[in-house]
Amino acid sequence: MTVAETGLRARTRRAILDAAFSTLTGNSGASLSDVAAAAGVGRTTIHRYFPERTDLITAMSEDLLEKIALATTRARLNDGTAIQALDRLLQEYFELGDYLMLAFTEPHIIDAADWETESPADRQLIAMIERGREEGSVDARMPASWVQQVMWALLYASWQQIRDEETSKHDALGLCLLAFHKAVGSA
Repeated sequence: MTVAETGLRARTRRAILDAAFSTLTGNSGASLSDVAAAAGVGRTTIHRYFPERTDLITAMSEDLLEKIALATTRARLNDGTAIQALDRLLQEYFELGDYLMLAFTEPHIIDAADWETESPADRQLIAMIERGREEGSVDARMPASWVQQVMWALLYASWQQIRDEETSKHDALGLCLLAFHKAVGSA
């Protein structure tokens, strides 16, 4: 296989995964034919990459774990204060809204791959919350696991606000950050 074929294969796989996320977000019961059409490939092509629907779901799950890990890295958790790093992390995770909403509403996506009870990204988040508690920017009365759950709940509420109430992404993110600070910040 040449480098060009490898690049083409990677682009085709990426197109299929992106189409699967967008198609299944709109219709969780969409067929592989629907995903193939959205990706601009034939059914035989999609079956070459993902012979069964479960193979596609597993690949989507693994891809989402990679997106979360990359977002965590982009948040530069070691820069600035803990609350500044948590703000950046919230903003990075916020951008994954369509992907994570699909995972939250279709649990088979999360069940399809190695979603540990505590992923490396989770461990980094917990460490950042603990740092914030020590610095005094995060209310020390709140356990780190509570703060983590509050963060995910606020992100979910923000994404739902965009989808159901037609709030702009900008406004929803602002509300999410405001609520996070009010909920977990030390007063």
